[in-house]
Amino acid sequence: MKRYILLILLLLPFALPAQQTSQPYQIFETKTGKNITLEELVKNLKKTDVLVFGEEHNDSTSHLLEAQILEKMIQLYPSTALSMEMFSTDVQPVINEYLLDMISEKNFIKEAKAWNNYKDYRPLIELAKTNHTDVIGANVATRYSNAVSMSGLDKLKNFPEASKSFLPPLPVDTATGRYHEKFIETLGGHDMGGMKIYQTQNLWDASMAWSIAKYAKSYPGKKILQVNGRFHSDEKTGLIAQLKKYAPKLSVSNISCFSSGSADAKERDKYADLGDYVIVTGQVN
Repeated sequence: MKRYILLILLLLPFALPAQQTSQPYQIFETKTGKNITLEELVKNLKKTDVLVFGEEHNDSTSHLLEAQILEKMIQLYPSTALSMEMFSTDVQPVINEYLLDMISEKNFIKEAKAWNNYKDYRPLIELAKTNHTDVIGANVATRYSNAVSMSGLDKLKNFPEASKSFLPPLPVDTATGRYHEKFIETLGGHDMGGMKIYQTQNLWDASMAWSIAKYAKSYPGKKILQVNGRFHSDEKTGLIAQLKKYAPKLSVSNISCFSSGSADAKERDKYADLGDYVIVTGQVN
């Protein structure tokens, strides 16, 4: 009897983790409505040029998933690049210097103007650094977005030519239709101040799209993982619509990732238009 008890005790530490196999997210492919694994999602990207991951910036699970997707993309498609909303076009030299291990992480964080929650994106940068993966600072610098928020998009025409090299082609197209409707719904009204903020939103989208398009043209055949807030890419509006104008031949897939308590069939019907893949995080049922 003692031998049996000893055997159970020896096996117990290995048995306990096996009972905790549930993961805090579900992935479903909207085309089929089926649950898929992270591995299956990445394998599905064989004919995709750009994968846009739309996150909620405060969702820790989404940040873990981004790093896992990047790692799997690098393994399966070695010529993968990472593009990020979290860094602007004017700090590209700083990004490159850090990836080449020429400057310290402290200098990188300061001079690349990393977001306050950089710790959430650090795994992506370190993964790219380890694997010699290009990282694209895709967003527009804050000084330009602030200028638009105060004075409108026309203000950009007055900047020096050297400054315009950090901007997407002018004039920036301001999307109408569903994207504008979503913005007004989120803002809760329609006024001139709101319109300038909307123009800023379109500038962010255009900057990220233009950064991706330029890189894709310079490095044909490379896959790009773009990471941004999901408002920029849900329903394939925002930056995806802008990207289709700049690079219509690129094949683009998108993920909408957010926290929710449910991912059942009824909820999935509501999510179907958000993207090619929807990832629901949290204690899903």
